[in-house]
Amino acid sequence: MTPGAAMPAPPCVVMRADASPAMGTGHVMRCLALAEALQDRGVRVVFAMAAGSPAMDARVAGAGFTVHRTPSPAGGPADLAATRGLLDAEGARALVLDGYHFDTDFRTGLRTPGRPVLVFDDLADRPAFHADLVVNPALQADRELYARIAPGARLLLGPAYAALRREIRTAAAAPRPDPVERRAVLVTFGGADPPGLTAPCLAALAERLPVSCRLLAVVGGANPRAAEVRAVAARLGDRAEVHVDTPSMGALMAQAGLAVSAGGGTTGELAALGVPMLLVVIADNQAPAAARAAAAGLAAVVDARSDAPGAAVAAITAQARHLWDDPQRRGAMAARAAAAVDAQGAPRIADALIAAMGAGHSS
Repeated sequence: MTPGAAMPAPPCVVMRADASPAMGTGHVMRCLALAEALQDRGVRVVFAMAAGSPAMDARVAGAGFTVHRTPSPAGGPADLAATRGLLDAEGARALVLDGYHFDTDFRTGLRTPGRPVLVFDDLADRPAFHADLVVNPALQADRELYARIAPGARLLLGPAYAALRREIRTAAAAPRPDPVERRAVLVTFGGADPPGLTAPCLAALAERLPVSCRLLAVVGGANPRAAEVRAVAARLGDRAEVHVDTPSMGALMAQAGLAVSAGGGTTGELAALGVPMLLVVIADNQAPAAARAAAAGLAAVVDARSDAPGAAVAAITAQARHLWDDPQRRGAMAARAAAAVDAQGAPRIADALIAAMGAGHSS
């Protein structure tokens, strides 16, 4: 570089995802994981969100990323126009899309030659993806199916591409006790917990599990029932802790000998930390991945989609007690899970996107 010449501006990537009590926070959180890995490689990242919350905006901004609000409804014509305008204004070199509500018009409207689009997906349920890279970290994601519906795209499939945030990757790399020696149960139903299972499960687990077992409840910033969860924990005294919108999820997971968790992105985080899992399916998109995890011996599953809340809580707590009383099974589940997810998915995805951008960055 010529002495005195200005440093070239870092390449920019726009992340387009949303969070709400209805859809949860998982789409934004895995974009955040990828954003951190891109940031580590000198790439500038900005977020575009039509739906969010003060807590989620603060989480993204606290990680060093700007949040731009696009018009509602999410995925509508005004959102499309605003997202295109942001891509052009930022000189974006790539776009990342994560959400089930982006239809064909929205996706094709954002395609521009020379600006690759990366899509996070879980379901492979669209006739076409209109993407240059497709990420699905599920076990046994169907490569042949994706090759048909995303022709020409680079396919980043399987647990090697689980996008885990930096703090999870750090916790996964640190020494931690054997899972069967950990005396805590982690209870988490995602960032929003739409069915409101956290508080009743916390109370029921306290009745069913040994008094020596601590309960760690994690409540997302989008959960409207946080006060209810805190009230239940207060009645349980020192036996229960509540963590709201915690930045230290990895440290909490590392204490758990069992996790009672909604299916979704948290599954990969728990696997990387070798935590035995009881996955609770509360949304249709969680069912395929949870079934694969159970078939591979990584987790037990309770399908709570059609149950009344009381029946769901009873099934969850009964299965949790059964697992807690079977340390051999929990140990085997933990070993299989840790072997499946090595916590380096976000860096791998970042490197693939940078290669598609032609930015010439090294990992």
